[in-house]
Amino acid sequence: MFLIQLVIVLLAIFVGARLGGIGLGVMGGLGLAILTFGFGLQPTSPPIDVMLMIAAVITAAGALQTAGGMDYLVSLAEKALRKNPSHITFMGPIVTYLFTFCAGTGHVSYSVLPVIAEVSRQSGVRPERPLSISVIASQQAITASPISAATVALVSLLAGYQISLMDILMISVPSTFISCMIAAWIMTKVGKNLDEDPEYQKRLADGTIDAVVKTQSESVTAMNPRAKLSVVLFLLGVVLVVLLGSMPQLRPAWETGGKLVPLNMAYAIELVMLSIAALILLICKVNASHLIKSNVFLAGMQAVISIFGIAWLGDTFFAGHMDQISMWIKDSVTAAPWLFAIALFILSILLYSQAATVRALVPLGIALGLPPAALIAMFPAVNGYFFIPNYPTVIAAINFDRTGTTRIGKYVLNHSFMLPGLIATVLAVTIGFGLAQLIL
Repeated sequence: MFLIQLVIVLLAIFVGARLGGIGLGVMGGLGLAILTFGFGLQPTSPPIDVMLMIAAVITAAGALQTAGGMDYLVSLAEKALRKNPSHITFMGPIVTYLFTFCAGTGHVSYSVLPVIAEVSRQSGVRPERPLSISVIASQQAITASPISAATVALVSLLAGYQISLMDILMISVPSTFISCMIAAWIMTKVGKNLDEDPEYQKRLADGTIDAVVKTQSESVTAMNPRAKLSVVLFLLGVVLVVLLGSMPQLRPAWETGGKLVPLNMAYAIELVMLSIAALILLICKVNASHLIKSNVFLAGMQAVISIFGIAWLGDTFFAGHMDQISMWIKDSVTAAPWLFAIALFILSILLYSQAATVRALVPLGIALGLPPAALIAMFPAVNGYFFIPNYPTVIAAINFDRTGTTRIGKYVLNHSFMLPGLIATVLAVTIGFGLAQLIL
């Protein structure tokens, strides 16, 4: 029964990817309906917070584009990248890594993914290259962020071994960042150049996407001042999100159960980005009816529908079989402790959460007698949820790339994020072991 249901999940992803657009979302819904009505699996809660965060960010990004701010960013980037446009493949992951490091959540990358996609296209760089590694960097940084739930969970579990937060960061920060930069360098060699990609050329011929008009030097000088102001407002929103994530004391708090509980970070992102969208509409005189017709907004809404169906399907499937899956992993690790890193990776694919993976398996590693240094070195292995292409940031990046170069492959698992994800994860664990021997 497990294998039959797994085939249904993979088939929904495969057919949805072939349909394109909102195909992933509607096929995810169909697959979930089959599992629910045909096999009796109880649906989990749909990913409402993620969907609303994307909707809020995309509304702000759509306002930015409608005000001319996206064109202004692209023109500046083209000027900076004229000598070596491949720099975007390194700058993109650096930005998403830093955002996640400061905010403790990879969802802050939604605000920069559409910018990375458009800057790449306008600069003639295959968008798949920076987008794929940027998404992976936003995940890897979770295990390097001092305020992420995963890092906090690991610190608490290793407290009995006199392991401090700084001990973990001295290993996880350099190992994850260096691995992402190596993966970024490899991604500069991946795929055909944009002007040679058949899918992009097909979309140009069909009129699905407009050709790039090289008017950089004129656009910078003749840019409407409101476009520059919209960029300032949008970047202000991004900075506020990072600050609210890195300093919870800045968020309002309410007493719950005798404790002060700060505003949920998902709510904070939604409130900030909706407010920024409102300010751009009001101050920059943006027509709201034009906003909803913008390319960025339309792509973002496709991502919301895709996430609604496919992420809900995957979460329901794994939740329905978690006891069985956990038993398989525990039996394997007990038989061969060196498989612990692989077990972390596999469980993270199933749980879609680094923190949940740490809480579920690290106690087993401790019980097996694995040394703390080894557990810290293997910490980045919990970043495996890129493996099955239905995680929100993965789906969002695919939809933001209007050229079609960032995609799910014919066989589902041969998607744009597989290579950079595997490279970054394997290298991070390998470098981590080397650093652990030197530091601890």
